[in-house]
Amino acid sequence: MAINTPIYMDYHATTPVDPRVLDEMLPYFNQKFGNAASTDHIYGSHALEAVGKGRKQIASVINAKPEEIIFTSGATESDNLALLGVAEQNADKGDHIITCVTEHKAVLDSCKRLEKLGKSVTYLPVDKYGMVDPKAVEDAITDRTILISIMVANNEIGTIAPISEIGKIAREHGVLFHTDAAQAAGHIPIDVEAMNIDLMSISAHKIYGPKGIGALYVRRRNPKAKVAPIIFGGGHERGLRSGTLNVPGIVGFGKALEIAEKEMKEENERLSKLTVKMLDSFSLAFDGVELNGHPKQRLAHNLNVSFEGIESKALIHLLQSDLAISVGSACTTAIVEPSHVLLALGVGEEKAHSSVRFGLGRFNTEEEIDYVIELVIGAVSKLRRFL
Repeated sequence: MAINTPIYMDYHATTPVDPRVLDEMLPYFNQKFGNAASTDHIYGSHALEAVGKGRKQIASVINAKPEEIIFTSGATESDNLALLGVAEQNADKGDHIITCVTEHKAVLDSCKRLEKLGKSVTYLPVDKYGMVDPKAVEDAITDRTILISIMVANNEIGTIAPISEIGKIAREHGVLFHTDAAQAAGHIPIDVEAMNIDLMSISAHKIYGPKGIGALYVRRRNPKAKVAPIIFGGGHERGLRSGTLNVPGIVGFGKALEIAEKEMKEENERLSKLTVKMLDSFSLAFDGVELNGHPKQRLAHNLNVSFEGIESKALIHLLQSDLAISVGSACTTAIVEPSHVLLALGVGEEKAHSSVRFGLGRFNTEEEIDYVIELVIGAVSKLRRFL
């Protein structure tokens, strides 16, 4: 069987749109193209109906109510709205936020912005697997704490956080709990009620949907999460996010998440076998191969591994005509410094610089995996000859 190259294995950065999702979206570009806020005619009514369906699809998957889904341009905007919006709206209650050192830059940079505005932020450490300790979260809570923000699953190393435990702690202390679920929604089960999640950021392009559309789940009751808007004009989305709605994007988002939920179990079983096969093959071929992240509490399609003595950028450059992989977050690949996530695990700069992330996905085949294993082993062997 012929293998088409380059083989794409950067599914954490983005995913191709599933053909079933694209089919659902197409009519909303040039047939049902109305503005969902212009309901005086049938074009707007069709658009509003489509938005309502997308809202229901997304809410259903995470066990929320449709009116609790606020559409944004993506998880980065959702993170900004959650942190900046909660901080402003709840300023009379407190000025302290708790987060973690391995969060996505959308959360960390929002926290830095809040510090410049006079807020106090606690950045919790993680263990060698990238896991945050729920007790450390509880110990950090003060009478001025208004928000805890801990991501569900890490975008670089795939470690899945103890979200249910953290949510329970937040609820017991009367503190709002936000989680960035961009890498987790559609890949692992999430229940905002069972997990006591008050705000949650999700994005379509991580689950075979289009780019440029995301959502923020905002709890409406028990407790009500009060959030101030950060984008103004028109009062769309319950006044929290003004701007003409991206109707085709919302249609695709809803369909993509619906498909992901239905196929989640089977897809995770398949991808888990493939990532294990890759790690075992690399470990058998070389000494000094180490998995980064938690060995069990991890995303099935993530494999972040370090090859001792190898410069990851050199490996990626050597393979780039045949294989698309990355060193980590798509938001920071232009930065020469080692990953803040890997450094937080205590691996040191040398190991951090020797680590690469393989993000597998729906359209990778076992034949591709076998070919990639062969490619990587050949490239690592070549680079090690120069040591």
